[in-house]
Amino acid sequence: MSKPDELLVDIAARVESGQSNQMSLSVVTGGAVITGRLAPEAVWRQRVSEVLADSSRLGEFAGVFDTPAPKDGPPTHLHFHVARILQGTVGIPETGGMYRVSIEDVSAWTVGDFSYSDH
Repeated sequence: MSKPDELLVDIAARVESGQSNQMSLSVVTGGAVITGRLAPEAVWRQRVSEVLADSSRLGEFAGVFDTPAPKDGPPTHLHFHVARILQGTVGIPETGGMYRVSIEDVSAWTVGDFSYSDH
């Protein structure tokens, strides 16, 4: 989107202000469908930092995510927790991942997450 959808920005702002990770959302960005729950950026950063810190190979990158998120202006990104990229009838990864998507790059969205089937 050349100009971010004001409604989507408002949803992201409410997630940020409420510190909740219960809002399910599905977006189309760059031709991919990402579905999952939104999380406040600070919560998302903390979780990514924890995952990296637990890795023997990637632990050195954990500190990058420990820096506080900027608080000026409206949100510019969506932070997905327990999210999947839908590929055909399969969600990747099966356990859910942590994705950061620029609101400006979202071409379509809907409230709720899509289910998928391995069958």
